[in-house]
This record gives sequence, structure tokens and C-alpha cells, in this order.
Amino acid sequence: MSEYDNVVERQRLLLEAEAWSKNVRSIHAHQLSSMWYDTRPKDTIDSGVVDVEYNGGWIERTLNDGSKVIFGEKYSGEELIQRYGSSKAR
Repeated sequence: MSEYDNVVERQRLLLEAEAWSKNVRSIHAHQLSSMWYDTRPKDTIDSGVVDVEYNGGWIERTLNDGSKVIFGEKYSGEELIQRYGSSKAR
């Protein structure tokens, strides 16, 4: 069975990393139009927004009216496993 140890270990890490990716990394309530990821500066002209950054690489913005906008892309596969692994090293 040891021939499958690497495959089983990678799958275990991937499942752990996928669960970790859904955790909140930071929350930022603001009215700034100069965030590094912001492609929608008009969202903050007249009101504030709440940006929630997730470990998995995406940012979810909640607008004043309750609607949501997503920035970035979710990490997957090897990139996700590497980022998960480096977060555990801290």
C-alpha cells in the first residue's frame, strides 16, 4: 500500500487547504477608492463598503445596498496547497 502514500497525503493536504481557504483573512470597512485590488472605485464614491479577504485568494465586497462583488480568483490545486503550507509555517 505504500505506493499510494504520496497520493493519499496530497489529497489529505488538499482537503485541509480547501477548508482553510474559506476562513477569513481580514475584514476592512472603508470608503477608499485606492485599494490595490479595486477595479470598481465607483462603489465608494457616496458610501462605504465592507471587504472580506479570504485565505483562498478572493475578496468579497458587500455594498451599501447588500449586494456583493468578488475580486480576484480562488487558489486551487498545487498553489492552494503551497499557500496553506506556508501559512502553517508562520
